[in-house]
Amino acid sequence: MLLKLMKILCIILLFLCCIALAVYVLSRPSLIHQYSNKITDLKYHLYPLHKQITATVFWVGEPIGNGSSEDNSESVYDPKWLEHYGGIDDPYQRKGYFPVSFIPKQNPFYLDVPYNDFYSCYLTEHCNPNQEGKRKPDSYLHVYWAHEKRWVDGESMMKNRWVKLIHRNKVCYGQNEDAGPYQYNDYEYVFGTALPKNKLANNAGMDVSPALRDCLGFSGLNNDENSVDWQWIDERNVPEGPWRE
Repeated sequence: MLLKLMKILCIILLFLCCIALAVYVLSRPSLIHQYSNKITDLKYHLYPLHKQITATVFWVGEPIGNGSSEDNSESVYDPKWLEHYGGIDDPYQRKGYFPVSFIPKQNPFYLDVPYNDFYSCYLTEHCNPNQEGKRKPDSYLHVYWAHEKRWVDGESMMKNRWVKLIHRNKVCYGQNEDAGPYQYNDYEYVFGTALPKNKLANNAGMDVSPALRDCLGFSGLNNDENSVDWQWIDERNVPEGPWRE
């Protein structure tokens, strides 16, 4: 009888302690915020690091041909990319990280990866025209941050997301602004640990802008030695640098 009474008292005491702890935490919003930040930091560290991925160079306004399979006056997310950027991002005539002829209206540190969260008949051999421009339902299963907010129609989960890139001893950061090269639904690689499906251009798994090329210290445009380690990074973890200017 005494043992049963002691068990009941212990349960009551534990219950009261839980209530007291809950009241204390709720009275200290800073603790909740601090804990939330730790959870977010943990999520950041869980983004896979893709190693030794060949990166080719592309640029806003690049025409079809000379290694490009697309007209880069537009991107999969912006049909007026050239206009919104401000001009052709000439990879040869440069002034620092900018083209010599103008100051870009958008971040010159841009890139693409082979995944588009929208259907695009232009980029897909077998496509239902009724799906054109609509979000792929399975994007909510693949994209890490798919559930961080409510996405309105036409708002891409991929556009403007930040990426950390490493080449030898150089570390640079850029924003995803297009899809490619050559593949547009390679979620096993982009959001997993698989190698790129693409076998063209030395198995390229990413395109980088002229600014990123120069920041990383690449040689040439499509050199198989231009490989990077890369991973997604949350915007709040992107350090200051020319990619923020």
